[in-house]
Order: sequence, then C-alpha cells, then structure tokens
Amino acid sequence: MSRFIPVNQRAHVLLFTCLCAPMMHYSNWLIDVKNRASLRNACRATPDTDWINSVRNYGVETLNNLQPNEKTSEALVTSHLWRKGYKIIKKIGEGTFSEVLKTQNLKDGKFYACKTMKQTINSMEKANNLREVQAMKRLSPHANIVQLHELIYDKGTGRVSLICELMEMNIYELIQGRRTPLPDQTVKSYMYQLCRSLEHMHRCGIFHRDVKPENILIKQNVLKLGDFGSCRSMYSKPPHTEYISTRWYRAPECLLTDGYYTQKMDVWSAGCVFFEILSLNPLFPGANELDQVAKIHNVLGTPDQSLLQKFKQSRAMQFNFPPKKGSGISRLLPSCPAPAISLLYQMLAYDPDERISADTALKHTYFREIRMGEKKSETLQRISENVDGMGNIVKSAHTWRPTKLGKHVRGRHPRQTPLVNHNPKRAADTQSRRNAPHPGQLPRLNMAAHGHQFPFPFSAIPAFSLNHKPALPPISPKKCQTQVLKAPPHRDPEDEMTCITVKTFCMPPLERNEGGT
Repeated sequence: MSRFIPVNQRAHVLLFTCLCAPMMHYSNWLIDVKNRASLRNACRATPDTDWINSVRNYGVETLNNLQPNEKTSEALVTSHLWRKGYKIIKKIGEGTFSEVLKTQNLKDGKFYACKTMKQTINSMEKANNLREVQAMKRLSPHANIVQLHELIYDKGTGRVSLICELMEMNIYELIQGRRTPLPDQTVKSYMYQLCRSLEHMHRCGIFHRDVKPENILIKQNVLKLGDFGSCRSMYSKPPHTEYISTRWYRAPECLLTDGYYTQKMDVWSAGCVFFEILSLNPLFPGANELDQVAKIHNVLGTPDQSLLQKFKQSRAMQFNFPPKKGSGISRLLPSCPAPAISLLYQMLAYDPDERISADTALKHTYFREIRMGEKKSETLQRISENVDGMGNIVKSAHTWRPTKLGKHVRGRHPRQTPLVNHNPKRAADTQSRRNAPHPGQLPRLNMAAHGHQFPFPFSAIPAFSLNHKPALPPISPKKCQTQVLKAPPHRDPEDEMTCITVKTFCMPPLERNEGGT
C-alpha cells in the first residue's frame, strides 16, 4: 500500500504510526485494568450517586407516562436492588406481569430469586396488601411452598420486588427435551409433594388458579409450589375471573361457565401436570378454547346432559356437544401402574363435585408407600426423643400417649406417666369405684389399736432366726357343713310363709399342730 502514497508523505505516515502505536497499546491496557478493577470491587462499590439522584427525581407519574425500553427498565430495577444490598446475577425468566432475576445478597453472599412487578405501587401499605404477598405470608412456613424472604419497595420508582428462596429448576425445564421417562418413585414423590402443597393451600382458604409445570419448582428432589399472583380466597363469592389459568391446564368449569369454579380447578390442573410428568407430553394442548374442549372430549368423552345443563345455568351462551366416547387415559399410558391410572381418573373427573380433593388424594393407594415411610420416620423420631444417647428412657414433661403410629412398640416402651382424666366428675366416680370393695371380696379390717399409740422404731425389732424348714403343714380334707337359717322367733306367722330358707356353707375349723407355723 505504501507505493500508492506519495514519497513526500511516506515519512509523515511512518512518524505518525511510530508515535500512536504505543499510545493505543497503553490506552487498551488501561481500559482492561479499569474493567477488571470494577468487576473485582462490584460487591463493595455502589452505583454513582448522581445517577441514583437522577433516577430518584423521576416521579411515579413520570414513570407511568414514560415508555421505557428494556435497558431503562433494567436500570431502574438494578438501582433499587443495589440500594437494598442485592446484586443482580442474571435474568431467569419473564412473564406478563413480572420478571424473575437471580440475585445475591451482598451481606451474607446467599443467592435468592427476585420477582419484580412491572406495575408501580404508590405506597408501602399497598405493596403489603398485594394478594400474592398476603398469600405467601399466610402459607409460610411449609415444606412445599416457596418462602418469602423479604419485600423490597422503592418509593422513588414505585417498584416492588419479592425476594424468595432460589430453586434449581421447574418441572417444565426438567422434562423438556427428555426422551426417557422419570423413575416411578421420583414421579410419585413429586406428585405427593404437589398434593401436599395444594392441601395446605386449600386448608388455609386459598386456591392457586395457575398450577402448571412452570410454577412448580424443584431443588434436590424437593418440590415447592410458587407464583401466587393469580391466587384467590375460597370464601369470595363467584363469579371469578373467567380467563384464568393457562389454557392447557384449565378445568372444564372454567371453560364452560362465566367464572363459577372452586378450588377443585387446582386438582384438575395437578392431574394434567401428573400426566405430563408421566408421558413427557401435555395432555390437552388446545389451540383455543373450543379446541381445548374438543381435546378434553376426545380423551374423557362427552359428559352427561345433566352436567352440561348445570354448566348452562351459569353461562349466557348455549352449547351442545354431540355424544362421543373418549379414548381413555389408560390407552395413552400403557405401561403406567393401575394405582396411578386410578388417581388420574379421579383427579380429572369432568364434574367438579365428583372430582377428588387434595386431602383425599393424599390418602390414595398410589401414595401408600410414602405414607408408611412417613409413619415409620415419625415413630422413630418419637422414640429417639424419649431415649437419650445411653439408651435410657427420658421422662418428658408432657404426657406420653401411644398413638396409631406406634402400636407395634407399645410393649417395648410403656407409658411413662398415667393418663390424665380431664373430666373431674368421671375422675371422682372412678376413684370411688376404686376404693369401694369388690362384690366378691371381704371388707377390710381396721387393724388400728384403740387408745394412745406410742411410736416404735423399726430398728428396735429383734431379728428372729428361722431354724425350721419354710413349709406349711398339710391340711386334711374335710367336708363343708350345711346350715339352715330359720326365721327369728319374733317374726310374725304371716311372714314365715314368705321367708325363703337359705342354706349357707361353713368351713370347719382347722386343727393347728403344735410347733407349726
């Protein structure tokens, strides 16, 4: 290229290259050093205060009117998390109303999942009154419910972030791209924990309304239910929101009524998840609502007209489905055990009144092995609490009562303290019966001597030596003699006719041998 440059300018180009090359190399080196220093001090450094103040100057109304791009939104989220001591690691997922980030606490170094709401809140009171926040506080703590660690509210931006425990993955990520089915014990454990979470929610008066694989999180074989943004109180009067839950996991009463559904819709969604874990494919992947209903009828068949008439009473539009017999779930799962198929049919009952509840599902024969294992572990834990490290029985402060879980160990571990009778009237009656003589028992003799009693020390009693053999003398057999009790002389003659002769048997006196004992 130098031959196209004039001769008089070649010297200038050469001089410029010689002078600028070292400067460019030094500038690149300096930039690299600064980048490494900023990464190294990320945990100790704080964002620029001027930039933070400029962000704070944005009012809530300004943010609502502003149409921020993705970078502006991420910058706002980063700012208020930095001020609360959390560093963003990466983005986990994003939904319609929120986004989930992986964050690290700068104080203890632990990792958490941060769910930031896209809507803005005007006050901390409204942030605490969010339905999702109230549900998570009410359901905690539970082994199968995602725990809420902290609620962060930024007054300047109106952003609300929920700091929750971080899980490894969700069910969708677990089965996505998998070619071989999961082991039967793993599927059984996951479904048992899912039913436990639903049973706890329904017992607390809340139903989820959005049970799907993406909202079921797992970590080291522990399953937890999350994302309570769509939950609702069971005591609220219908109609509820009609377009709720994901379409593939929506129950028939949600599709065919104007929001007249109950907590049984969660059981239907859990049944769809159950089938998807077993087969690695969704059960009813409908393209729209009509296609969703058609796919349900292809498997389960068309319901009775009485059930459809019940659905019609709560919906303005009329619908009629031609009678059709479904293929059945068992044909789709030929290698599935019979207890699992039975539980699937009960969870996917078309009529919500006939659908099994979460509490009853936990008692199904499909989970019998898990229940027996839990009973055994509880029994061993109870025994270990009453026995110390040396094998001695420790008396507990409370009354130990053998339950059904410990029937087989009653003989080896007797009751430590007597059972307390909480009924005073019954206790007094029992005590009087105890002190009263038995009908076939002679009354006790009062051996107390009359008169003044002198204390006599026990140690003053002389010791007697026994020189004879400790044997009783033989008793000769003798017959009992009968006696007839006659009426007393003062009884009237009229009463003698009504008197009944009573025979008594008396033992003859025993002859005592001399020197006998």
